Amino acid sequence: MEMKNMHRRDFLKLAGACSLLAQGGIAMAASESEPQRALIAAAWRGPNPTDTYYAGVLVADWARKKLDIRHATPLPTRPHGLLPEEDGSLLVTGVRPGTWLMRIDPEGKPVRQLDIEPSANVLLNGHAIVGKAGDLVFTTETDFASGRGKIGVRDRITLKKIDEWDTGGMEPHQLLLDAEGNLMVANGGIPRNRADKKFDLARMDSSLVRLDARNGKLLRQWTVDDSRLSLRHIAWSTAPNGERRLGIAMQAEHGEAAQRSRAPLLAVLEEDQLIVPTRANDGFGYGGDIAAAYNGGFVVSSNQAGLAQLWHPGAPDKLTPVVQLEEAYAMAEWNGPQPGGGVLVSTALGLVRWHPSAKPVFLAWPKPMALDNHWALIGEA
Repeated sequence: MEMKNMHRRDFLKLAGACSLLAQGGIAMAASESEPQRALIAAAWRGPNPTDTYYAGVLVADWARKKLDIRHATPLPTRPHGLLPEEDGSLLVTGVRPGTWLMRIDPEGKPVRQLDIEPSANVLLNGHAIVGKAGDLVFTTETDFASGRGKIGVRDRITLKKIDEWDTGGMEPHQLLLDAEGNLMVANGGIPRNRADKKFDLARMDSSLVRLDARNGKLLRQWTVDDSRLSLRHIAWSTAPNGERRLGIAMQAEHGEAAQRSRAPLLAVLEEDQLIVPTRANDGFGYGGDIAAAYNGGFVVSSNQAGLAQLWHPGAPDKLTPVVQLEEAYAMAEWNGPQPGGGVLVSTALGLVRWHPSAKPVFLAWPKPMALDNHWALIGEA
């Protein structure tokens, strides 16, 4: 796939976003020297839906303007969440309802795989996080016997479950740690069966919760006013003054397309209050992924609209388009030159790098491939 397939007017929107930020009163400093390359944990398949899925590491070489595959490991089924670990390994979770976890070493060799019987009562929901002490892995799960959301508490080395906690809701999706090491969990709230089909959406019960990472005790729970908004993916963003916000990408589950097209995409937890700062959206009501961005803000993607939009606390009622390309989806924070705050966005054609003060960059995929929903920055040099 060559860059000529990307409309010039779309690429220019990447550069034009910087001027829009300035118009919104968001100051930017001049850029400094940029890192030469980035290592990105990613999952993908070939161009056909029946092609094998892989997880591995992509190398984005900014100087050569080229994207390469460092290593690729075939997977049992479609994956979802990818978690880079401190030793350079990659923990991959099977897509919901998930039946496997796989650890891949820094050379691309699978070193551990945990399989779960598809008939088991409790199956994986697609995301994992390592605990603050480094000895545990927490996974989001669903108990199909009760319909309740669960956190699987697992030994980090063996990945075997040693405990199980209730999430205070149903269908937990992504989870992160807060500053104290407690769990922040987005309960998606959508009733689903074993075939992953949604049902009885009138019972939706989405929430954000904080759980004590020592024992699973529910410490706090937040909801938004509209019960048909599913809180799904989350990211922390820190402003220069140290203020920390949690952004939550939401997906609308209203029965009418017109309602979904007007639904907000973003909720923000700030000063312990969960707010919906803007009704601006993508025309579909589908927040696919989220990443921290410039000065305490966030970028939310929507693959249905082919759009990634910046929210910033300096202009809280706006979403500013920063990438507008087909299948804009997976997001990763990319600090880049000062003042930082860039993002890496996967699209149908390749990687797009956006930054508030550096030139936008497009790198075509190294071969025909379809990226999955999420990726993560491992490091840069």
